[in-house]
Amino acid sequence: MFSYRHAFHAGNHADVLKHTVLIAALQHLLQKDAALTVVDTHAGAGLYRLDGDYATTSAESTDGVLRLAAAAATLAPALQDYLDMVRAFNQGNSLRVYPGSPFIVQRLLREHDKLKLFELHPTDTRSLAANVAQLDAGRQVAVLHEDGFEGTRKFLPPPARRALLLCDPSYEIKSDYGRVQDLLDEGLRRFATGVYAIWYPIIPRPEAHDLPRRLKALAHKAGKPWLHATLTVKSSKIPSAASEGRRPGLPASGMFLVNPPYPLQAALKACLPQMVELLGQDRNAAHTLETGG
Repeated sequence: MFSYRHAFHAGNHADVLKHTVLIAALQHLLQKDAALTVVDTHAGAGLYRLDGDYATTSAESTDGVLRLAAAAATLAPALQDYLDMVRAFNQGNSLRVYPGSPFIVQRLLREHDKLKLFELHPTDTRSLAANVAQLDAGRQVAVLHEDGFEGTRKFLPPPARRALLLCDPSYEIKSDYGRVQDLLDEGLRRFATGVYAIWYPIIPRPEAHDLPRRLKALAHKAGKPWLHATLTVKSSKIPSAASEGRRPGLPASGMFLVNPPYPLQAALKACLPQMVELLGQDRNAAHTLETGG
């Protein structure tokens, strides 16, 4: 149950997609004066060392954020905002620290906004609490050692009636796919105007391929607009090297949003092709962007 640690994957291509979308969405939502509540259902440790034992074991950031940092090309605005955010947690030109969603969000929030962080892994919860304590953010940030799928109920709807919920479980347990669907279903019934951002891996598993269709159906049933972006960096076929004990790595991932901020589609239309160009690992690299509702 507690085998997954995001430290092994920090800064990979999936983080590039997820955090680029997250930053772009928040930048628009924070243009309004009313307070915003952000709920992160699977917060992780919050900060990660790219030169630490976990990250160097898989070296996934080498084909993710570090590729962007080394690129000579002029980046699309949303992608540049993402890279600037990561650089803000580092000194000089080298990237040794990677901010997870909690620290990216907190850096963008204003004093009257709130951030609710759920994490069930005991070690990551302790790391998260210690990292957040260094922010001296007071009551703005709450760290909860609870199941994020269940705990979000207490914060929906929030007092100011404005919220973004980020859900990005590991999906190592097959039941996570169904729980994500249930979370969105209940969320839309409790708080229909909230922004719901769901990350998921695109892997050779029926549940993974079926999830976007199920999420679209829920959004359609609720009469809400949606946006679906995917990034593929390589073939999903397992190479022969995997039989030699090396993990093949994640080939693709997606972000599904309900009630997406209206400028997000244009921002992603500009940066997704560049993600493919800079992060693609073989001729199967591609992206998709679709909207509905």
